[in-house]
Amino acid sequence: MYISLFDMFKIGIGPSSSHTVGPMRAARRFLFELEPAVFERIARVEVELYGSLAHTGHGHGTDVAILLGLEGEVPDGVDTGNVGARVHAIAANREINLLGRRRIAFDSGHQLIFNRVDLLPVHSNGMRFAAFDDANHTLAEREMYSIGGGFVVDTDEAFVGSPRGVESSVPHPFDTFDDLLAQAAAKQRRVQQLLMDNEAALHGETAAREFMRRVKDTMFACIDQGLATDGTLPGGLKVQRRARGIAERLRKSATHSSEGAMNWVSVYAIAVNEENAAGGRVVTAPTNGAAGVVPAVLRYYNDFRDPTNEGFERFFLAATAVGAMCKKNASISGAEVGCQGEVGSAAAMAAAGLAAALGASDAQIENAAEIALEHHLGMTCDPIGGLVQIPCIERNAMGAVKAINACSLAMLGDGSHMVSLDQAIETMKRTGADMQTKYKETSLGGLAVTVSVRTVEC
Repeated sequence: MYISLFDMFKIGIGPSSSHTVGPMRAARRFLFELEPAVFERIARVEVELYGSLAHTGHGHGTDVAILLGLEGEVPDGVDTGNVGARVHAIAANREINLLGRRRIAFDSGHQLIFNRVDLLPVHSNGMRFAAFDDANHTLAEREMYSIGGGFVVDTDEAFVGSPRGVESSVPHPFDTFDDLLAQAAAKQRRVQQLLMDNEAALHGETAAREFMRRVKDTMFACIDQGLATDGTLPGGLKVQRRARGIAERLRKSATHSSEGAMNWVSVYAIAVNEENAAGGRVVTAPTNGAAGVVPAVLRYYNDFRDPTNEGFERFFLAATAVGAMCKKNASISGAEVGCQGEVGSAAAMAAAGLAAALGASDAQIENAAEIALEHHLGMTCDPIGGLVQIPCIERNAMGAVKAINACSLAMLGDGSHMVSLDQAIETMKRTGADMQTKYKETSLGGLAVTVSVRTVEC
């Protein structure tokens, strides 16, 4: 399956692409793809969550996402200000309105099950959906998986490799970044030009450019909202929002030095991830847990360099290609390979994007991405209390700064280097396979047990 701009960047809600965006899409899809005659006979539904979804689902809002998805909501369209009232009404009335069309009895305590013992075979983020008639006969049952970045597959699709086995046809397909570089060299064109050809073939050039503008505007709006908001993040850790206070202090100090610029990059990333932790509107880039890295670096390009529309387009195209290779040849799921697949992939995307925006050569773009990913290898995913707050928020700030440093190092050289991006991605995959499950978004190891929720609250 060719992974395009429209796949890699999804406008949705926090706090997690794999635990919130994916499950919401899966729940809606389960009902939406039923035959109308079957749907009209549903008297009861049951949802069972497995693996990482079961262990950290409450903290990541998976239960809320499932309820909204069953009611027909989509991540980029749901009213984030009304979520709490919706969920409260479902619990209080003990009923749910399937796809907004069929109201049935629903008891979350018995029909939304967190199975912390068993695993489904394909991926840690497994879900089983079932629908029954009024005689309790099974009408439909389906296992689905949220595989990172809001991507959802069922069991058959997981083995076929793409939804329903349908492959998208593009003029310049590639399976590795080296393949993309070789095609660009052979055709004497830049990688961004080949990537734009692919987007134009899939969606049309005008639609692709409009989508990039919409994503940029959403990212910047999220930063601005985060910079303007204070208070305490939900979830029980009592984490105070810091972006607004830090921004106010930075505005009173000189920001012309490189240190000043990096301070702003950090606060941009923190602003986004505080919005994500609060369930606000964010762009999955490539995941929600890593949603602050790309916007922070993009805003750096906008605020501290000489931005152009063409530069923004080059940024998104290069970032998409890097993210696609991370997803296709390794993983962007913290539940599968740890945070190296989330913040590490995001930093590689941002480094490549910034290098492309600044006019780097194809070799320098690839080198920037490799440097950024290489220095996130082995990073665990160990959210305290199962919440995307500690260490996730600050981790995005560090990833954004690393991305800019990686771009600078690459552009100071001629693009030649020993380790390729493809080799770093393969290493990430093998490292993730070697990593113990307790370090992969289960909150069973690392900081999640070293600093307990009880200790934080005392």
